[in-house]
Amino acid sequence: MRLLAGIFALGGVAEAAQYLVNDLSFGFGPRINPDGRNTIPHYSMQGNPNVPELLSNKVILTPPAPGNQRGAVWADKPLEYTAWTTDIDFRVNGPERGSGLLNIWLAKDGARNIGSQSIYTVGKFEGLVLVVNQHGGSAGMIRGFLNDGTLDYSMRTNVDSLAFGHCWFAYRNLGRPSQIKLRHNSQNFKVEVDGRLCFESDKIHIPTGYNFGLSAASAETPDSFEVFKVVVLSEDDIGAVPQQQQQQQQQQQQQQQQQQQYQQQPGENQKPLGGTTHDENGQKRPYMSFGRSGQAAIPDPYDNAIPDVEANSITASKAQFEDLHTRIQSMNHHLSSIFRSVAQYGGIADQNHQEVSVMLGEMKGLLTKLDRFASVENKLENLEREVRSMRSELTARLKESEHSIKYHVTDKHEDLAGHVVKHAAPGHTKLYVAIVGSQVVLAGAYFFYKRRKAGGPKKYL
Repeated sequence: MRLLAGIFALGGVAEAAQYLVNDLSFGFGPRINPDGRNTIPHYSMQGNPNVPELLSNKVILTPPAPGNQRGAVWADKPLEYTAWTTDIDFRVNGPERGSGLLNIWLAKDGARNIGSQSIYTVGKFEGLVLVVNQHGGSAGMIRGFLNDGTLDYSMRTNVDSLAFGHCWFAYRNLGRPSQIKLRHNSQNFKVEVDGRLCFESDKIHIPTGYNFGLSAASAETPDSFEVFKVVVLSEDDIGAVPQQQQQQQQQQQQQQQQQQQYQQQPGENQKPLGGTTHDENGQKRPYMSFGRSGQAAIPDPYDNAIPDVEANSITASKAQFEDLHTRIQSMNHHLSSIFRSVAQYGGIADQNHQEVSVMLGEMKGLLTKLDRFASVENKLENLEREVRSMRSELTARLKESEHSIKYHVTDKHEDLAGHVVKHAAPGHTKLYVAIVGSQVVLAGAYFFYKRRKAGGPKKYL
């Protein structure tokens, strides 16, 4: 069933009407589950090691403690519209160095193929995912990823490089819910954060048949991810119901359910959700309602003690005295109740004051530690200056040593070269002359011997 969300724009100009898709939405009423059950209508919850915790107005995907938790919620039915808008209200709380990430999925068979996985651990999937985390040590970032079912993200070493769009978004410890709005039609796809544009593209067209889902994962020092609302609006008006009629039907259903709950409780008067009720004598008694949409109703202690009567009906003096006496007693009882309430609230205020005083004492202790940090910072600055001076002095000393070594080496080298040249052994010229001279002398002696032998007398035997 879908609820008419808007028909006309400002100035009476008609716009494209949007209709709430109940089968894909939760958190748009006073309670996520009007029946009070621990389930989300039309959604299924998954988690590791524990499933998310469901409260009356929010679902906690990852708790504040312990860490390393995973939680997810997935729509049971796929999205069958081409033009749609999705609003997601969430809040993230955690310590100063806490971390985690939130994944907003629109994927095929997400509950079965993805479950409580994140963009860094999922394998192959078909669809779109928006990732909210502290990427690169920043205060927060939203990035968009696409996959046609062929790419295995768990096998990629750098998943961050696959993002097609991003924007900076500080989302942690804001003390209020943040809103991410996804818009898709035949012209473009757009992502808005707290009313401002994050990124958009006219080249992205998401087919029908995908399921909405949210998954969160916390680190060792965890962030707590809480989801308050997921509302899907469509421009398709087939089977739509006007807004006022749908609201009236919802209010009637809630009243009937609450009346049944009150009737089933033993020992209580059966009474409607507003105005007056009847006591055992058939007289009208006012009552007070508390909680969202009158979830609890009790008799009014200030109006139902004495029924109102007409003044003309009391004629006897005794009856007048009794009526006055009864009303003064009732007034005294009410004043006593008021005094007890004031005393109780005073005790609560004193207790709160003591708690605040203790917290202020702890904060003062932390401030003294911060003063110590300031002294440590000064010491570090002094140490840094000393290191710089030592480095400068060491550099100067090294340069002096270098110049001294160069001077001594150059001087010694020149002296050594002159000494070598001066005292070097003689060359080979004299040796060559001695060898040649000796050869010439031997040749002359041999020639003289031959000549003398030839000129001497011959002896015959």
